[in-house]
Amino acid sequence: MDEKKTIISVKELQTSFYTSKSEVKAVDGVTFDVPAGNTLGIVGESGSGKSITSLSIMRLIDEPGKIKGGEILFKGENLLDKTEAEMRKIRGNRISMIFQEPMTSLNPVFTIGDQISEAVMIHQQLSKKKAMEKSLEMLELVGIPSPKARLKAYPHELSGGMRQRAMIAIALSCRPELLIADEPTTALDVTIQAQILKLINDLQQELGMSMLLITHDLGVVAETCDYVAVMYAGKIVEYADVKTLFKNPNHPYTVGLLKSLPRHDIDQESLAVIKGMVPKPDELPDGCSFAPRCPFARDMCHERLPDLIDLNDKNQVRCWIHTDEWDGPEVNVKDDYGTAQS
Repeated sequence: MDEKKTIISVKELQTSFYTSKSEVKAVDGVTFDVPAGNTLGIVGESGSGKSITSLSIMRLIDEPGKIKGGEILFKGENLLDKTEAEMRKIRGNRISMIFQEPMTSLNPVFTIGDQISEAVMIHQQLSKKKAMEKSLEMLELVGIPSPKARLKAYPHELSGGMRQRAMIAIALSCRPELLIADEPTTALDVTIQAQILKLINDLQQELGMSMLLITHDLGVVAETCDYVAVMYAGKIVEYADVKTLFKNPNHPYTVGLLKSLPRHDIDQESLAVIKGMVPKPDELPDGCSFAPRCPFARDMCHERLPDLIDLNDKNQVRCWIHTDEWDGPEVNVKDDYGTAQS
């Protein structure tokens, strides 16, 4: 991908957590690009390493965790080389983050207006009065009713949907170049989810932001994203533009996720299920981590980990089936998944 058109490029990122007995590799060699002005969705089950990836980009990994290696190139500058003081100037200013549970992210003892204005005062050196004017403007932008009254409200006085809108207002108050949204609608009901996603999409278009969306919901990915990275057990197993991924998935895990989605356009007696569980990070099997759950797995899958290979300009996949070394019968992963699973 053309680096000039890439807002952030993550290369071989490795983040581990340490216990008294072992190293737990939460993110292991993750590589992806976020094209400028586009949305990349990182999708996978809980425990796949999605949120740790986003926190690593923000340099918010605390002990006993550590970013061990790799590069995080933000407009060509490696964030891993920045001092903490330099990162504070970037966080909330050039790169902002929306967290999945606003009640744990908003400070309960400060008003919404104070929390928005704080970010603006720090990064844009505005006076308290000007910062409050900016805060009101942001609450209007995110569609909070009676915004003047909400400036003086505390987080517990707002509904879940309004708290999430307030979080979005804080995140966007400095007009960031990159927005990281970590499961931004998880705690909300379906109707409010749709409103929040539409709001984020509209604001992205209006402000010209790039976005990294962390989610387990492929329905959200289909509506929101331009590109998709599928994560499993700390690694990217497939990367594609969103149309390619939904039309022609190539990794058995991606196919399993798609087949487990309810469909309104076809008759479905039951949904497919991916057998087994995501392995614990400290109990990863040898070879491909998905092999114990994969209906196509052979001995080679349990013994060796395949590389992430280029299938074409739009798709990368980490699976032996798509290599010359595959020693099994010819497989069409999408069409043969159900038969192989039964």
